[in-house]
Amino acid sequence: MIGRSEHIFIGRPPQPSHMEIDGSDRPTAGPSVPSALGGGSDRKVATCLVVEDDSTMRHLVMNYLEEHDIRAISASRRHEVVGLLARSQPDLVVLDLRLGQDDGLDLLREIRALSDVPVIITTGHRRDEIDRVVGLELGADDYITKPFGLRELLARIRAVLRRREVGQAVGSRDGDKGRCRFGGWLLDRRHRRLTDSSGAPVALTKGEYALLIAFLDAPQRPLSREQLLQATRIHEDVFDRSIDVQVLRLRRKLERDPSAPSIIRTERGVGYVFALPVELL
Repeated sequence: MIGRSEHIFIGRPPQPSHMEIDGSDRPTAGPSVPSALGGGSDRKVATCLVVEDDSTMRHLVMNYLEEHDIRAISASRRHEVVGLLARSQPDLVVLDLRLGQDDGLDLLREIRALSDVPVIITTGHRRDEIDRVVGLELGADDYITKPFGLRELLARIRAVLRRREVGQAVGSRDGDKGRCRFGGWLLDRRHRRLTDSSGAPVALTKGEYALLIAFLDAPQRPLSREQLLQATRIHEDVFDRSIDVQVLRLRRKLERDPSAPSIIRTERGVGYVFALPVELL
């Protein structure tokens, strides 16, 4: 379930007069903005799907988002989410990983199989690091740990939506770049399609694709873990080792022998280097 306000403790019912959202006794909506991104009036209002099984917390979050010009819809069970994704096509999902009898990570896998909609996962305590890491590996865009404040949640939602907007713009520019070849591999950036030397397609997760693009944009140059973290937009609170996991997964798809990599090499004390030259087609 989602904690309320800046320091809401799980299980305590919300008291509107002590939400502490801005340090005062009463919540403030803040300056009105025309959309979730705070842009001009020509922007469309973003829709957020809140997946939460606690009705009090669910409505608290939904009401707060509505006050800040984000349309909120909700689901409390796994089977409801699939239908809402198809019917409402939300711009973002806030997903609680603790959904009663349902497994939030399984639901995240299902969401990723159906859509590339951004997902912010919520987790219980900081000791649940494995849930956060696995969630990010499965394609979540960010996470927030309970108890958390509604203002922080709103800020993270807006940040993810801004990144998505920028990513879509970059994606359009990437389309202009067409295709590139490295070794026997061919990447069609317009269609986000990778094929091997025989022409067979190779599926990439969103994280793997972002990592590959980071390498292809800087071939034969050492890249630090921090640079790769920024390029793949993994949240900064995640340990650098998460990049090592992503690199390992990408190596398994590109390398003939992942235990002795020749394409993505480790640069000790630095990070990684993409060893092959890249030809733009």
